[in-house]
Amino acid sequence: PAGSEVCRLRGGTRALLGAERTALNFLQLLSGTATVTREYVQAAGGAPLRVLDTRKTLPGLRGAQKYAVACGGGHNHRMGLYDAILLKENHVAALGGVAAAVQAVRDAHPHEAIEIEVEDRTQLDQALEAGADAVLLDNWNEKEWVQAVRAVAGRARIELSGGVDSAVLRRLARADYVRASASFIDVSVGALTKHVRAIDFSMHIVGAP
Repeated sequence: PAGSEVCRLRGGTRALLGAERTALNFLQLLSGTATVTREYVQAAGGAPLRVLDTRKTLPGLRGAQKYAVACGGGHNHRMGLYDAILLKENHVAALGGVAAAVQAVRDAHPHEAIEIEVEDRTQLDQALEAGADAVLLDNWNEKEWVQAVRAVAGRARIELSGGVDSAVLRRLARADYVRASASFIDVSVGALTKHVRAIDFSMHIVGAP
């Protein structure tokens, strides 16, 4: 609630005032990330949906923003290119198509899970046939999501992305095909860390002589 005390600092006046703006900048920015994440998580309700962040973070603040997402009840996607294999449209184009891309990465990293971005139903079918472990449905509409979730039917993990706001998430949470899902459907939201609206905080000195 407004007026709540969130932390207490002790120190000399010069030190406190010298650090005030930097400390408040971090607190306000990261609290904004955590707050909007909590709104998305609450919109998902008790449905089998996981709210994930992305790598669309402010320069130099990826670790801090991803920590804030976790504080808000969300989940962290990969931190960088080094900790998960995600084939996106440029990889698919460069490697000669969905099946060729999955096979090339499978040959190079036979023990790693592979997620691939698919742009339409044809690519989705190709990804499933190629044995992808997860599929990313980027910028699909809600009608296409229904068909895709039913087509996947436990053959791979599903991640939805692109234009998912809290209103869309609430509709997803009420959808029968989502509630009937035997496993969690991931929903990645770049806006958690990219479109940040800072939460207003102030520092007040108390107990000074």
